[in-house]
Amino acid sequence: MLQLDGVNTYYGESHILRGVSLTLPEGSALGLLGRNGMGKTTLIRTLMGYVRAASGRVSWNGRDVTNHAPERIARLGVGYVPEGRGIFPNLSVRENLVMAARPGPTGSAAWTFERVMQTFPRLSERLSHGGQQLSGGEQQMLAIGRALMTNPQLLILDEATEGLAPLVVAEIWRVIAEVRTTGISTLIVDRNHHAVLAHTDRAVLLEKGLVVASGASSELARDDATLARYLGV
Repeated sequence: MLQLDGVNTYYGESHILRGVSLTLPEGSALGLLGRNGMGKTTLIRTLMGYVRAASGRVSWNGRDVTNHAPERIARLGVGYVPEGRGIFPNLSVRENLVMAARPGPTGSAAWTFERVMQTFPRLSERLSHGGQQLSGGEQQMLAIGRALMTNPQLLILDEATEGLAPLVVAEIWRVIAEVRTTGISTLIVDRNHHAVLAHTDRAVLLEKGLVVASGASSELARDDATLARYLGV
């Protein structure tokens, strides 16, 4: 469904992504691993159109979407939960969710307001609260719920559990596992590589913008030498 071929991205004179190639088949889950500053968020922002690729190709279902505007990428069926959550602090929980509600590109409307409430019961108790009144964990639930309200074919999660309490982290991973059972593809970045490898089919490891390892998540989870070398664990 999603494919990157030889993508190079720069920030000014700094060469960040160096010929990155990867494939994410429909209905699968892919993890992006690497230490801080190795290009994971830049890769996501490049495929979403927030950062321009200098060369290479981003394809969606065989269609070239390189450097398309973010809103065009979203309309194709990509739900994005950015690092920092990006909720609207001056809107209520209900407004944050309802403003994003729409059928997916295939007409699917499986993720309704009611389903999001069932998935995140805590949000149902905060519907009239403004986004700025929520805890960090509640804001993250809202960000994921809002992305699901677009009925995406691919859900991208960038550091979805960063800075959250252990109980909330467990809840987020539970929801990610639930989303996977619905057939939505997922692309996950998270510092907890154990959790990423447990919730994905395949993983790609970045080092200074280069893909230095890739393969089945179950195999990488057992490759202690590679994890130690590139993640320092």
